[in-house]
Amino acid sequence: MHAPPWVALPVIVLVALATRADVRTRKVPNVLTGPAFLLGLAVHLALGGVPAAGNALLGGVVAGLVLLPGWFMGFMGAGDVKLMAAVGAWFGYPDGLLAAVAALIAGGVIAVIVALQQGVLRQALKNALVLGLSLVTRRAGAGPLVPATTGKRFPFAPAVLVGALFVLLKRG
Repeated sequence: MHAPPWVALPVIVLVALATRADVRTRKVPNVLTGPAFLLGLAVHLALGGVPAAGNALLGGVVAGLVLLPGWFMGFMGAGDVKLMAAVGAWFGYPDGLLAAVAALIAGGVIAVIVALQQGVLRQALKNALVLGLSLVTRRAGAGPLVPATTGKRFPFAPAVLVGALFVLLKRG
């Protein structure tokens, strides 16, 4: 089940407002993400009944879960996760999942660009290698993983915007 064409407008408005806030303040406001998530569910329920609302809920939960490890590891804020969940609620499943994966890829590209501009690409790549190796070789019951970072942060909402646009444009 793919998102109906009418979700394009609310999703674009949502991610555009979130991107504006994130670029300006480095925060995605709860006053935007919470109501957007709930409205996505309600609209799907009103227009498609319980099956559509269930699909919207699944899309929101899955999209948010994809980004949740990034929040746990301190790579992104909770607002980014909630924004992705709201986008997923509007798209439903599987389009919410696709938008989340596309957002992660876009975020990776943005991270490389930021690292290049800040002169920390070499350190960022080394940190990514160390993190990857530690995840692979980690023993069960080990303490919390605290990955090294370069300390350079960037707003993630633009990556969510790219992920959402990817889903909307893939329809052809």
